Amino acid sequence: MIGKIIEWCGKNALIVFIVTALVLIWSLWSIRKTPVDALPDLSDVQVIIFTEWMGRSPNLIEDQITYPIVTTFLGAPKVKLVRGFTMFGMCFVSVIFQDGTDLYWARSRALEYLSKIQGQLPEGVTPVIGPDATGVGWVFEYALIDESGKYSLQEMRSFQDWYLRYWLTSVPGVAEVAGVGGYQKEYQVEIDPTKLQAFDLSILDIKQAIALSNEDVGGRVIELAEHEYAVRGRGYITNKEMIEQIVIGTDHQGTPILIKDVGRVQIGGNIRRGLAELNGEGEVVGGIVVMRFGEDTAKVIDRVKEKLKEMQP
Repeated sequence: MIGKIIEWCGKNALIVFIVTALVLIWSLWSIRKTPVDALPDLSDVQVIIFTEWMGRSPNLIEDQITYPIVTTFLGAPKVKLVRGFTMFGMCFVSVIFQDGTDLYWARSRALEYLSKIQGQLPEGVTPVIGPDATGVGWVFEYALIDESGKYSLQEMRSFQDWYLRYWLTSVPGVAEVAGVGGYQKEYQVEIDPTKLQAFDLSILDIKQAIALSNEDVGGRVIELAEHEYAVRGRGYITNKEMIEQIVIGTDHQGTPILIKDVGRVQIGGNIRRGLAELNGEGEVVGGIVVMRFGEDTAKVIDRVKEKLKEMQP
């Protein structure tokens, strides 16, 4: 048999050469189109549901959020396993689907089932699903380094969260950019309980006053000299001085009581549960680029690097 094959190849050398050339060309084309990954993606098809309810204990969140979500997804189609993890102020639920399930079909089913139980959850609590990525989707990490020492960790974190993150999210193949390190900027109102009691006010009064003051309101238009002027009230808070001037009530003489009369306002950082450090040289602000499901890792990394070069001076 082998001898006949060799004999036939010898008599039809041109055909053998053409077939070999075609196979070689097809192989080279396949190599260029094959996605390159540092690690093979063997993770399950899963949808992660994140719910935040800050200030609440894990036991309360477990009973009122985690348990209802987990029990609801146990009966969802093609669901293999549901895992819930509860911590202070938040919870994560991982819904693992059967192998071969389309990820985007699974995400649409997750949104459908979440809409069913929204009314069972506490007021103001809204679960959200994670990015359309897999367990090995962390493909690129970077750090913001200020060699001049001109900017604080809080300022660099604000730049990361409000500018750089959206800049990198626009890169094709990127599902999400998560910020790490630094301090998330907050306007913090520290209340003096003695002054609050003297004015017969509560923390709820202050909370409502700040919420109602931090918005724009619209009106109608005024026609004047053949021109129309739009009437609106501008109330968005942009600095701590504006918070200090918010009226929360009046005293017995009708004098307005301001927030600065019962406490003080300062700019600070959110409570941290971790930090980012680079090469043992101190804290930095950084980001983690998460790749979208089904994308080519090498190409996504190259695109991210090119995007970062565009921002460099």
